[in-house]
Amino acid sequence: MKITYFLLLWSFALILSGPEINAQKNKQQDEAGFTLYPNPAINDLVYIKTPSGSLKHITVYDVFGKVVLVDRIKSEALNIVNLSPGIYLVQVVENSKKMTRKLVVK
Repeated sequence: MKITYFLLLWSFALILSGPEINAQKNKQQDEAGFTLYPNPAINDLVYIKTPSGSLKHITVYDVFGKVVLVDRIKSEALNIVNLSPGIYLVQVVENSKKMTRKLVVK
């Protein structure tokens, strides 16, 4: 009886985790080729490389979810001179694809 309950619980856990595993794989495929460097950022510039290298819409959020920087760039360089030291989330939208990375500014 214990084995039956164990197998039932185990199979239920596998069924529930299936969509999460697929979502993680899709997210990794969407963000392939997306890099943000240097991280942690020490200077006034960070570089954002994307697979297509086209126009990027950048939104930077602080840890409270407040938008602290909005920019559109064609190149790879993003000026972060106005950001205080801290932890931020950088959201890049390019060709209707959203990519997000954590950025540490020292």
